[in-house]
Amino acid sequence: MEPVLSLRSWLAKVESFGELRHVKGADWDVELGAIAELSYRQPNPVALLFDDITGYDSGKRVLTGSTGSPRRLGHTLRLGDDLDDVGLVGALRGKPSQWAAAAADYPAETVTDSPLLENVIDGPDVNLLSLPVPRWHTGDGGRYIGTGCFVVTRDPEDGIVNGGCYRMEVQDEGRSATINAVPGKHGAQHIQRWFELHGKAPVVVSFGHDPILLITGGTEVPARISELDYAGAIIGESVPVLIGEHTGLPIPAGSEVAIEGWLRRDHVRNEGPFGEWTGYYSGKRRPAPALEIVRMYHRDDPIQLGAPPGKPPHDYSYMRTVMKSAMIEDALVGAGVAGVRGAWAHESGGGRLFIAVSVENRYAGQAKQVGHLTAQLPAAAYMNRFVVVVDADVDPADLGEVVWAMSTRCDPAKDIDIIPGTWGSKLDPMLVEGAPPYNSRAVVDATRPFERKADFPDVSTGDPEYLQSVLHRWAEVFAP
Repeated sequence: MEPVLSLRSWLAKVESFGELRHVKGADWDVELGAIAELSYRQPNPVALLFDDITGYDSGKRVLTGSTGSPRRLGHTLRLGDDLDDVGLVGALRGKPSQWAAAAADYPAETVTDSPLLENVIDGPDVNLLSLPVPRWHTGDGGRYIGTGCFVVTRDPEDGIVNGGCYRMEVQDEGRSATINAVPGKHGAQHIQRWFELHGKAPVVVSFGHDPILLITGGTEVPARISELDYAGAIIGESVPVLIGEHTGLPIPAGSEVAIEGWLRRDHVRNEGPFGEWTGYYSGKRRPAPALEIVRMYHRDDPIQLGAPPGKPPHDYSYMRTVMKSAMIEDALVGAGVAGVRGAWAHESGGGRLFIAVSVENRYAGQAKQVGHLTAQLPAAAYMNRFVVVVDADVDPADLGEVVWAMSTRCDPAKDIDIIPGTWGSKLDPMLVEGAPPYNSRAVVDATRPFERKADFPDVSTGDPEYLQSVLHRWAEVFAP
């Protein structure tokens, strides 16, 4: 029987509803990544399982596209196996706050047995390149084993465990890997505290697992909640974990490949560039902390979970858009904002850079309040560039409607506020080399002016109910 959060169980289910394709014979050097990129640019991208990868034995596999459809994402979040976009958004409404509230009821459960223990390799014999680690993009500075990974750290003072998704480049001919943790994220904060208190930081990384850990590791789970416990709340049962002998950190028992080791402040290797989620290569090669791997674990015929970013849409941009939209809407409602009708973190902005919120504008100043609040919510603050607030008659997920509202209901001279010095990123292509990672953001009020609600021109479109009746009566005109 497969353990909880086994990637193999997930693959079997996805294959059963026809959204998995097997690809044999691709080269790990750029070709595999190019096939993945072409796939997720298709109208209905499937998940791809690569095998017989050039230079490697059959059975050492790489998965891409795991969360790129509403059906796969709905299955991963245990919301249903046959959801479309509308159904998925509806099923997600209110769920992030419910999962956060329930996480304490599903603490990770320690176990002593797992298929992950089929192969245990100690430090001197570790070779990450025994796996077909891809070089995903032509301009990448190396081979990246960490794209869909789950990086486990622990706060050295309160013991709270965090799971993050950070890029990891293989170093030292496979004996180590750099961890490029984003400053300000919980994992990076843990590592910094360990450096300050003990001079080194323990880390565990899983490289193959149910994509639910990619989701929880790659989105902003509230502070002081372990991503493992949050995942347990999503699936409705505790996540089984092994305890790393060297680090004492939890290792997901359903993992295909995992490592444990130590980061030290002065143990660095040059890392990058890498084709990032912004759609650009992230600057020049620069030093990053390199993990001293003390042990590697893997199943027989292990599967890596790949999630290569790039110019949107990319491997996980759909997942991030849907998840962050739900988290932002939940946070606004939880903050007591009245009249919120929806939020959407647009995929063309990587699920972070461009956010639209629709509100029922009930009082003077509400649109500005909602815009400024959204711009700084924990779920939205990292590297956000634009927040656009629209009326309830505008679909925030329809970029055409949002731009129409901006074009017809916004006076740029008084309806756009600029907030300087906010939480940016070293991945920002606009950031000047060596400058602190700040960015500014614009809050755009694209709602009808509150004082003109009564006399603002009516929208020249048919009544929705009447249009639906016409569609039904003249169905043959609109048939495919």
